[in-house]
Amino acid sequence: MPSASQHSTSTRFGFRLLSGLIAAAAIGGLAHSTSTAQAQVTSSQALTLRADVQEANSITGVITARGNVQINYPARKIQATSVQAQYYSREQRIVLQGDVYVLQDGNSLRGETVTYLIEEGRFLALPTGGQQVESIYLVQDAPPPEGASPPGEPPFNPKPEFKTPISPP
Repeated sequence: MPSASQHSTSTRFGFRLLSGLIAAAAIGGLAHSTSTAQAQVTSSQALTLRADVQEANSITGVITARGNVQINYPARKIQATSVQAQYYSREQRIVLQGDVYVLQDGNSLRGETVTYLIEEGRFLALPTGGQQVESIYLVQDAPPPEGASPPGEPPFNPKPEFKTPISPP
């Protein structure tokens, strides 16, 4: 039977940042939570995980969050929502499933399943059957070169326009 420390309304799992990576520091048995799992480090390094239910398995190193999942990772400017999330501490990856939405530094990603490879800082997204993944990226246009014409005006041409020669009568 689970002890009182294994069932709580607010379970905190210890995470630490190692060379820019998240590593599970202490999971402590099988725990259930209806609140928040947050790093025990500085707030800029914390990965906050909120969900209706959370379970942690110290044998497999997997943390599972289900129902109204919200992830906030300020160190990498990541916010995400999904139906379920699983953090595989040994493989350093997070798998989000079900109506996934990820926002990072103004760019967004939507899909049915999104895997975040922590060590690589890379997302892999899969759609619902027969549909597509949607990404929206903020693209910074390069400033126009010096002397460029404003939009709607013809570009500057330093060559003079040649006129048709007039033949003498």
